[in-house]
Amino acid sequence: MPLTFDIVDVFTDRPFAGNQLAVVHGADALSTDQCQALAREFGFSESTFPGAVVDGREYATRIFTPEQEIPFAGHPTLGTAWALRSRGLLTADEATQVCGAGRIGVRFDGEQVELTAVPRDLAGPVPTDVVRSLLRALGLLVSDIAGESWVAGCGLSFVHVPVTEEALVRASASSHAFPPVAERLSGLGRVEDLLDAVNLYAVAGSSPHLDVHSRVFVPGAGVPEDPATGSAAAGLGLALVATGLLPEGGRYTIRQGLEMGRPSTLSGRVEATGGSATLCHVGGRVQPVASGEIAVPPGS
Repeated sequence: MPLTFDIVDVFTDRPFAGNQLAVVHGADALSTDQCQALAREFGFSESTFPGAVVDGREYATRIFTPEQEIPFAGHPTLGTAWALRSRGLLTADEATQVCGAGRIGVRFDGEQVELTAVPRDLAGPVPTDVVRSLLRALGLLVSDIAGESWVAGCGLSFVHVPVTEEALVRASASSHAFPPVAERLSGLGRVEDLLDAVNLYAVAGSSPHLDVHSRVFVPGAGVPEDPATGSAAAGLGLALVATGLLPEGGRYTIRQGLEMGRPSTLSGRVEATGGSATLCHVGGRVQPVASGEIAVPPGS
């Protein structure tokens, strides 16, 4: 019997922009290999496989890129919650997603969906020679750097590298994995969720509200460039506090996906106490694109 699915675009106010997501329903009995086959078939940066909703407010989900399962991601969290709510399965305005990174809060506010995540990794500043090797893979130079780089995340950790606006536009995506830097980065502090990923960003404005232009590259997971990355947006909040741009917390609006022709808007909010981030919130809108049925892949 085929599985039903929804395709949605996340972090956008119109279809055919933002980041694409496939949400496959009724997938409780699927094996890891079957989920991976479906994620590869859709070919989006992520596909999700939610389980049954409990009491209209809690559900477990698995998240897959075309290459691997991951513990957490932002646009899949928001898109999955929206799809479950649109089908009448999530009935509360506040819900909980259970995934590999733990329990992630989700809140509906009008047309906006927002996730709340707890900081997990923060380490830095990243040594210049490590940043240099990462930038080289993107066609950039050390002279393009515009501040300290940090490793940060709330379930998926990125190397967040501030660069000039001109350099950000000039960066080129690559399908090759970044040079191995995990050992060097682990020496900076506790890093448990490191992804082969770089978040390049340029900042304008001042505390407590920043405007950010971002580009995210995840070649090791089969995503040369991502049009909207909620997990990177959450981690960026930690980096903005650590670098002193939002020392007491605040808001930041991220523009992403412009260079890919899929413009996206992510609303970030980070809470901080004593110069340390305590909670990260990332929100955006979700647009329906398609629904249908797909065959169940052969079991392993």
